[in-house]
Amino acid sequence: MLSGVEYVRDICKKRKIAISTLEKDCGFANGYLNPKKASKIPYERALLIANYLNVDIDNILGVKSVGDKNLTKKDQKDITKDLENIMEKLKSGEDGPASYNGEELDPEAAELFRDELEIALKRLKIINKEKYTPKKYKK
Repeated sequence: MLSGVEYVRDICKKRKIAISTLEKDCGFANGYLNPKKASKIPYERALLIANYLNVDIDNILGVKSVGDKNLTKKDQKDITKDLENIMEKLKSGEDGPASYNGEELDPEAAELFRDELEIALKRLKIINKEKYTPKKYKK
């Protein structure tokens, strides 16, 4: 598996995007994505890059991607239902206004939260299926 920096550089090369352009557009110092200087990218910066390149953040972080291949249609429906339920409670302020460090979440932050929550719910579903499925049903 490629390191985060190598993965980003590879994607940029395939899409003919100059590394310096990505660095500038994301607000990084020139040379930040030099594989000789760094191989791991901090989460906040990986999120910026993932959004910029429209790729899965797991690849940038060097995490094995969850993917949807292990989830059934019923699993997907359950995750969507749970996600919508949580987001509706968040938007309605059912338990008070959603905030972080005393500041209310703006719509953009709430959308980022939703995306990350969906990833977490998928991972949990896969982990729980693996953990609680009896051996006789495993392939």
